[in-house]
Amino acid sequence: MTLHGTIPHQFKPQISVRLMLEKIEIRVDPKTAAVSEELIKYIGRFLKIDTTRIVHIDILRRSIDARQRNVVVNLSVAVHIDSKYEMEPVEAPCYVPIADNAPQAIVVGSGPAGLFAALKLIELGVRPIVLERGKDVDERRKDLAMIARTGHIDPDSNYAFGEGGAGAYSDGKLYTRSKKRGDVTRILAILHTHGAPRDILVDAHPHIGTNLLPDIIKNIRLTIERFGGQVHFNTRVDGLLFAEDKTEVRGVRTVDGREFHGPVILATGHSARDIYLSLRDSDVQLQPKGIAVGVRLEHPAHLIDCLQYHSSQGRGKYLPAAEYSMLTRVDNRAVYSFCMCPGGVVVPASTHDGEIVVNGMSPSNRGTRWSNSGMVVEVLPEDIPGDDVLRVMYFQKQIEQAFYNDICEGQNAPAQRMTDFVAGKLSGDLPLTSYAPGIHPARIDKLLPRPIAYRLQKGFAAFNAKQTGFLTEEAVLIGPETRTSAPVRIPRDPMRMHHIEIKGLYPAGEGAGYAGGIVSAAIDGENCAVALSSQIFNFQ
Repeated sequence: MTLHGTIPHQFKPQISVRLMLEKIEIRVDPKTAAVSEELIKYIGRFLKIDTTRIVHIDILRRSIDARQRNVVVNLSVAVHIDSKYEMEPVEAPCYVPIADNAPQAIVVGSGPAGLFAALKLIELGVRPIVLERGKDVDERRKDLAMIARTGHIDPDSNYAFGEGGAGAYSDGKLYTRSKKRGDVTRILAILHTHGAPRDILVDAHPHIGTNLLPDIIKNIRLTIERFGGQVHFNTRVDGLLFAEDKTEVRGVRTVDGREFHGPVILATGHSARDIYLSLRDSDVQLQPKGIAVGVRLEHPAHLIDCLQYHSSQGRGKYLPAAEYSMLTRVDNRAVYSFCMCPGGVVVPASTHDGEIVVNGMSPSNRGTRWSNSGMVVEVLPEDIPGDDVLRVMYFQKQIEQAFYNDICEGQNAPAQRMTDFVAGKLSGDLPLTSYAPGIHPARIDKLLPRPIAYRLQKGFAAFNAKQTGFLTEEAVLIGPETRTSAPVRIPRDPMRMHHIEIKGLYPAGEGAGYAGGIVSAAIDGENCAVALSSQIFNFQ
């Protein structure tokens, strides 16, 4: 008698047979939720049956409620009673090899939007040609290690660029509010059939972990290639191929002079500034878009566990590293936590030498001694003087360069104790940090633009009023966090999904300004693929 195990990652799992099934909603303590024997006893009492009749338990949904002093776990459970049990299949697409004479489409970028667009094109009978400026996940790993050792950034292979995009080396958070855009369950199922743990189908706030994501991404690439798609690494696109009247895109050109022909799904991610410049120079209509700017805030994980779980013992044996979500408004702008990484690390996310950008990520067990999140302030295009369509992007860049110029030593980042930031003074020393390239004391309250620093200071005070102990000298600000989303939106027809003025160009995902995470980007990539395939014969 067991709880659900790991499903073999195959495209056609065995069909289950169910003779008697009870679906129940229960609230239990963390130990009961975590220990199968305890859960079986509880369910036996709940259903008033002998536990020997319980053949198997499927946990369908799991969430933690830490609002009260006694933390409880909400479970949606399917109980198999007096029945033969076999593992239930996870529904996922069944791919068919692309025909030799199938039309092709170009997918620029192999982040979540690009990879899921490519998978969807295969489903629809279109051959995807994926062009990725960076390296595959295995080679990319080496370049990430070099950033910490040498401080040097490869502009095509870093935490933003390479196979899997910015999501490959991240916490792998899969929680999204974009359910109206498409089928979230389908995206999770595809990730599961390519190696993600079954828990992502269950947890209210699912995540995969940076140690598991690279192999899952590699498996997706192998699926694309196995069924007739192509993936080209070290292939940076530097321009679009237009029809003579520039009302249609018919392919792309790469930096080495090659051309790839077909309609284009542009899924380059939010850090591909060279693409934004190329589009502007080609008179492709763009729109400035708001972003959020701030810092990475790193606390000891035990401290966050104690605060969130209302216990001096922290998470204890049966609870995961605690998450938090903070939000307030200061002077008519939102101040909030972003991309919270419990039990994680802060990483150097720059895409070029001469700038500093930080981000956060977590392993699957969320087991480090630190927890971090972005702490950011809303910035709207009207907050930045001028009328340049790329002014928000330039604003990002100026902040990143200012932080780099504070010391000009690789990726060693400016840092300040949280209490010193609020007080407006230099930290005499700094706590230990997860940030591998190292940190140095700096006046982050002065390096950030004053409207952002001021709002963060007021925001931290407001957060501490809600949760006493959150504002502490044990926490450190590392900065800056600027790449929260794209500084540009590439406008598109809401029905046909192509650019509002140019057929054959399908802006997709975070880089186009239409998504905000792995799942929403994947959904957006799929939607673009569906729209493209419905019009594909116009491009033959």
